[in-house]
Amino acid sequence: MRDDILVVIPVYNHGATLRSVASGVLEQHPHLLVVDDGSTDGGAETLSGLPCHVVKHEKNMGKGAAILTAAKKAAALGKTHIVTIDADGQHFPEDLEVFFAALEEDQNALYVGARDFSVPNVPGSSKFGRQFSRFWLRVQTGWDVSDPQSGFRAYPVALLNNLKLSETRYAFEIEVLAKAAWAGIPLKTVPISVYYPKSEERVSHFHKLKDNVTISLLNTRLTMRSMLPLPHGKFSSSLEEGITVTHPIRSLRMLLEDEATPHELALSGALGAVLGTLPLIGLHSIGILLLAGWLRLNKICGLAVSQLCIPPFVPAICIEVGHYVCHGRWLTEISMETLGYQALDRLWEWVIGSLIVAPVAAVLVGGIIWLLSYLIQSGLQARGQHD
Repeated sequence: MRDDILVVIPVYNHGATLRSVASGVLEQHPHLLVVDDGSTDGGAETLSGLPCHVVKHEKNMGKGAAILTAAKKAAALGKTHIVTIDADGQHFPEDLEVFFAALEEDQNALYVGARDFSVPNVPGSSKFGRQFSRFWLRVQTGWDVSDPQSGFRAYPVALLNNLKLSETRYAFEIEVLAKAAWAGIPLKTVPISVYYPKSEERVSHFHKLKDNVTISLLNTRLTMRSMLPLPHGKFSSSLEEGITVTHPIRSLRMLLEDEATPHELALSGALGAVLGTLPLIGLHSIGILLLAGWLRLNKICGLAVSQLCIPPFVPAICIEVGHYVCHGRWLTEISMETLGYQALDRLWEWVIGSLIVAPVAAVLVGGIIWLLSYLIQSGLQARGQHD
């Protein structure tokens, strides 16, 4: 496995530390590629005599572009994975062993090195940026990656060479995580050490205004895309159109054939029932999409089930239950007074009633979906064995 891994150092004007980092890598692993992203400080020349591959960009194209160049070179060399390590000396080459061991366990995952921020001189902006990116990645994909901004990573080469990526600079490392997760690649973390020099000694090419604006715009695009109940390349183009509450058996069969599980579908349906029952006027779909993404549930199933809760039937039940809780009797009079002049009372009763009806609906819907899904899945498995 190790012979299939290429360690990559993307570098831009880190000539003072590049040779030291490269030498440290070569002590751990013989296969090294340095991608010089248009450096003007002669950094690549410091590698003279070291047994490593060097690829140069004529001009600075960005860290993301350097990583994509490395992926193409790795494929040409017959490598299946690359491990990227920063050229500024922030990462320790000894931690390559952590990535090698992790890849032995799961070669399909994308691994991110989670930096130890208990060391001195960690910039406050790095701490904030890590939590900011962690939150939005969780919203967009459901994966909780503790350090999404770390550049010490292990990538499957085929992933990088097949994903459609638009960012080429620092925002690349955020975009690639979201799109890898959408493509079905597990996102995993491994612990790594980190070194931060004092602020006056630190060399960074991160432009706070420009790059932060780019990252914010990227997160906006990724979040909006994640809220759309559309396939991310894993489902057939006809899947979404075929999912409907009017054909539950067919819909469940299609979802199960697309690798959903009865447990996942039951929880997704329960989520749709809960949020569909609550009086979140105009916000049901947004809430389902965000929570389903956060919890890594099936958005299409959740949205389909929520359509069972549209007015007037479910809201009427909630109002009746809420009225009984508040007054000890059922609401039997339907008039301009009870529905018009007392509208605020009915709204409050809707809220109270929904808190009781929602969990009951979730249990019923989730249980029915699980049972039907289990039976359908058993039938599909039996048919597969017969074939």
